[in-house]
Amino acid sequence: MDTLSYKTLSANKETANKEWFVVDAEGQILGRMASKIAKVLRGKYKTNFTPHADCGDYVIVINAGKIVMTGDKMEKREIFSHTGFPGGQKRISPAQMLKKDETSVVKHAIKGMLPKNKLGAAILKNCYIYAGAEHGQEAQKPQHLNLNDLK
Repeated sequence: MDTLSYKTLSANKETANKEWFVVDAEGQILGRMASKIAKVLRGKYKTNFTPHADCGDYVIVINAGKIVMTGDKMEKREIFSHTGFPGGQKRISPAQMLKKDETSVVKHAIKGMLPKNKLGAAILKNCYIYAGAEHGQEAQKPQHLNLNDLK
């Protein structure tokens, strides 16, 4: 009996087959889009998914300033942060965040759906978010990713 055929292969950063994808965020609902992008970044759609390794793909998000939120969430929702000092609470609405930086709302949503550790921070570096339709990763030949095809 050949026991080598029963070994479980665990992917790591060096053996991961990483691809580049581009996602158009225009007209997409923020939460649904961010959850699918987080799964692609993490590598959950791959057959060799490993929870403790960065084996996900690279994702380029274009038109991040043209996302939508259902209902009155764009105006009424408050994104909370704290400076760490007494009385250092800060609240800002997604509409105000979009005025300041059009990519910050999408980055905040994707970051919240990744692990809260060093691995999550490393995975977030594989995501490139642009406010407009132009991006600087043409040399990587990214494939268009339709988020509606993913579960």
